[in-house]
Amino acid sequence: MQLNGNALCYGDNVDTDVIIPARYLNTSDPKELASHCMEDIDPDFLQKVKPGDIIVAGSNFGCGSSREHAPLAIKTAGISCVVAKSFARIFYRNAINIGLPIIVCDGQFANGDALTVDLAAGTLQNQTTGESYAFPPFPEFLQKIITAGGLMNAMAGGDIA
Repeated sequence: MQLNGNALCYGDNVDTDVIIPARYLNTSDPKELASHCMEDIDPDFLQKVKPGDIIVAGSNFGCGSSREHAPLAIKTAGISCVVAKSFARIFYRNAINIGLPIIVCDGQFANGDALTVDLAAGTLQNQTTGESYAFPPFPEFLQKIITAGGLMNAMAGGDIA
């Protein structure tokens, strides 16, 4: 699977409280959650994001509470994947469960860089700078979950047992 989008860059320790603030957790509607995605860290996020764009961050992305609303808000807002130096463990699992690819990669990126991610090959190309990065591809069973759009879809479709 190949993903193409522009980079939206953030720093270290982006926690779930700024990805989707707690005041909006009275709903589980993905569109409502997406309408408030990143608003406490980047009030213009929804005006900037285009379908397929890629969040790029530093270390410990998704730290904080274990709310599964955070990756759902990101995915529904149109983000195709998240690239970071490292992820909080529970965020990593919640992202996979809803079919949001997350890539561990320590590269140099700037807002607006055109990126191409090849999940099967484990490569990330920065089309703007010409830089190329490698990351470990997901194991086959995780690729199936992501391709199906999440764990529940993969199980319902018989893609995993």
